Amino acid sequence: MSMIIDEVDVICQHKADGSIIPLRLRFMDEEGEYQSFPIKGFREAEKKGTHTTEDGIYVGDATFIFECLIIAADAKRIVRIYY
Repeated sequence: MSMIIDEVDVICQHKADGSIIPLRLRFMDEEGEYQSFPIKGFREAEKKGTHTTEDGIYVGDATFIFECLIIAADAKRIVRIYY
């Protein structure tokens, strides 16, 4: 089951060529406590112009979409970040 969290803190590396590498993310769980996760791997989704994603998020040409692998509750999870 997927869940959309609107407020996520992300630490990224911005490279000289303009590319972005997400390194770590943090968000508040249902109990109001922050959970922090290092990003184990990622891929940048292909840019498709202005459209609505499968998550129901409306994105433009300038939006970066990252699909990131994290380990949460001893399981691999894919987290999609819109930047």
